Amino acid sequence: QVQLVESGGGLVQAGGSLRLSCAASGRALSSYSVGWFRQAPGKEREFVAAIMWSGSRSYYADSAKGRFTISRDNAKRTVYLQMNSLLPEDTAVYYCAADDSNRLEVREVAYDRWGQGTQVTVSS
Repeated sequence: QVQLVESGGGLVQAGGSLRLSCAASGRALSSYSVGWFRQAPGKEREFVAAIMWSGSRSYYADSAKGRFTISRDNAKRTVYLQMNSLLPEDTAVYYCAADDSNRLEVREVAYDRWGQGTQVTVSS
């Protein structure tokens, strides 16, 4: 089993940047694809980005393309989400999740390990 802990959230002004981290313990993170999701107040959780276990391929939601970059360092057991040009509508709790299928999944149900989330607030 792998356990996930997110960090790096906070309050930032529109146009600013944040880098979220998803640190893994337990089973090696290199065995999993990892996705980032977010949930804004009053809204359903939505897919943001995903990366395969090798880091060779990644996939982004349209809202993240060109602004967010997902990456991973398996030696450090950490996956990152670099978020640039942040908008107020990016305000949400951000979750990382692990999937042992090594696919780029956008569906929540494909992920069976979740972190507790980290709050990102973008002020206008």
